[in-house]
Amino acid sequence: MRNFYLRLVKNGPENFLGWVVFVGLWPLSCLYGLVVRLRMLAFSLGLKKTYHASVPVISVGNLSVGGTGKTPMADFLAKWMVQHNIPSAIVSRGYGGNYSVAVARVTQGSKVAMTPAECGDEPFLLARRNPTVPVFVARRRRLGVKAAEKAGARLIILDDGFQHRAVHRDLDIVLLDSQKTFGNGHIVPAGQLREPQSALQRCHLLVMTRVQPGDSSVPKVSKPTIHSRHIMSQTLTSLAGDVVSWDELAGKKCVAFAGIARPDAFFAALKTRNLTLSDEISFMDHQVYNTESLERLFQVSRGCDALVTTEKDAVKLAKAEFLVPCYQVGVDLEFADTAQLDHLLQGLIAN
Repeated sequence: MRNFYLRLVKNGPENFLGWVVFVGLWPLSCLYGLVVRLRMLAFSLGLKKTYHASVPVISVGNLSVGGTGKTPMADFLAKWMVQHNIPSAIVSRGYGGNYSVAVARVTQGSKVAMTPAECGDEPFLLARRNPTVPVFVARRRRLGVKAAEKAGARLIILDDGFQHRAVHRDLDIVLLDSQKTFGNGHIVPAGQLREPQSALQRCHLLVMTRVQPGDSSVPKVSKPTIHSRHIMSQTLTSLAGDVVSWDELAGKKCVAFAGIARPDAFFAALKTRNLTLSDEISFMDHQVYNTESLERLFQVSRGCDALVTTEKDAVKLAKAEFLVPCYQVGVDLEFADTAQLDHLLQGLIAN
């Protein structure tokens, strides 16, 4: 059912059953779209307040539901700021985290002080990748931004913030998947759009992801645009911290699993590394690895030489025990040309 729904929102109805489901969901999309438009109009008219921070705020977001690469993009920006000696901070809603306070600081000094279950897997991953950059989680991100200001941040990166207009941003970066930019063109739940396509007029820069070199089919949009692609780490790391090369897994029987928005893309990328996948297990995005799911993986590990998963999933498997090594793969964004992005970032820090 999950795969059926994902195909529906990505490609549109493909058969009679698809049309039945789509027609049933379409009124809900119209209602949701109306609510979104009214909410955005309230911000535009000043009926809903927007907090203006005392330092520049960069928002990293997307127009559609699902994995376009927001976390790697936020990671890239955090590292860019470190390279340019700009004290920055990351503020996230902490989706999936069970923290109960208004604002929580994921990092204390250079150490990650919260678990993925507490702060959410993406803030945990960003904190682990950037030990010198404070990461805050807050349901009301305005409070997280204020905490980051108080902590001395001179620039704030707002993770998944395009629809969060309660905080003013000085640079709005929106990521779009070049493979199926707007899905079937409809708003959730009949499609995968969070807002109408016209909302892109608010952004300052578009980042088209998953663009392969020489691909001429990438949609053209009337906004400054840069192209990027997802690249996997050059090595794999086990849950115990052992590093191996891709060649060491060649010829071995591997089982891949992922609890991300686009597990199919992850599995396809693994095959380009000549891995022999005897099974591919898709979990829900932000999967909680409970006793049932861990037992399933444990049983699968009986018949293979290694398990392979994403870095995002691996942060939630610290206490897992399998019969074979479980390797994690990191993902970064590689840009064709960063001139436009560099120009915008230099403008922010110059001011």
